[in-house]
Amino acid sequence: MGLREVLIPQDQVFFDLFEEMAEILVEAADLLVKFTESGANPVGCCPEMKDLEHAGDTITHRIYFQLNRTFITPLEPEEISRLASVLDDVLDCIEGSVQMMRVYGVEASDDVMRQMAKLIQLSAVELQGAIRCLRKLSNGKDIDARVIEVNRLENLADDVLGHALSDLFKTNDAVLIIKLKDVYEELERATDRCETVANIISDIVIRHS
Repeated sequence: MGLREVLIPQDQVFFDLFEEMAEILVEAADLLVKFTESGANPVGCCPEMKDLEHAGDTITHRIYFQLNRTFITPLEPEEISRLASVLDDVLDCIEGSVQMMRVYGVEASDDVMRQMAKLIQLSAVELQGAIRCLRKLSNGKDIDARVIEVNRLENLADDVLGHALSDLFKTNDAVLIIKLKDVYEELERATDRCETVANIISDIVIRHS
């Protein structure tokens, strides 16, 4: 490897890794929708979801490794680190919600989980599109539109959670309330993290355009 390659590595490496991460995020969101719409027991979904979460962890570690050995990066190191971390958080929330159902013995999904899963899936697709646009920051308008849509989806998730908790607290089963409240909130947390990813991407565009 020559001195130029050491000092100025290919800018594509980080964008490639982010796109790989976005692909895994969409796969996890698709699996979540498939699982919730099938009404299946979460036990069957957990191993595959865990594999996706592990794959996301691996890419996150690769991003940090690349940061530690790269002198000049296409984006600020703090931006790369923050984006990688929050993308990993989204995956953690998706996988965590399924694991929570398994641990709590929630054997089937309900309408709230299905609605949340769909909002997560739609958000993941928008984030994937925005991340692909990061290679050329001239695509600012497309990124802005996707960021706005993710924000809208997160607001919808807030509404779904609010109505769900209101209905839940009208029941008399305290144990069920605790279980479902935790699952609902973990799913909604995934949409929160999606919004954070979108806002980070928006900030990157503003700084570098």
